[in-house]
Amino acid sequence: MTHVEKSLELFKSDFNCSQSVFATFSEELGLSEKQALKIGGCFGSGMRKGEVCGACTGALMALGLKYGHNEIGDTENKLLTNDKCVQFLDEFKAENGSYLCNELLKCDITTKEGVEYAKENNLFNEFCPNMVASAVKIVEKIFNE
Repeated sequence: MTHVEKSLELFKSDFNCSQSVFATFSEELGLSEKQALKIGGCFGSGMRKGEVCGACTGALMALGLKYGHNEIGDTENKLLTNDKCVQFLDEFKAENGSYLCNELLKCDITTKEGVEYAKENNLFNEFCPNMVASAVKIVEKIFNE
């Protein structure tokens, strides 16, 4: 199963966008899928506030798990992680027009009307999986550089 297939399977199984992206990569990076699903639980729908897309936050967690610094004074990996973060967000925005959930969905999901609009237009089931797949593909590209 490819990373994209796995992420979409998780998303269709009622995990949020962040969980679906992060858990797709977690085990190969040394973190159990169950732990990744728990960690990603509060980041879907732009942290429930329509902010940075959950697919992006899941991707950034995966990038951090691979490249992040964890020792005082490790400036090299800190700078590398910062570069990977910016690269991901720039590529995601170039591909999708934004990395902000409300901008991507073209509605404010912090309001009842926005959620109704998203549901009426089937955005969570048709549009959001595209964002999950996009985030996964960009992470794969960065990992393979």
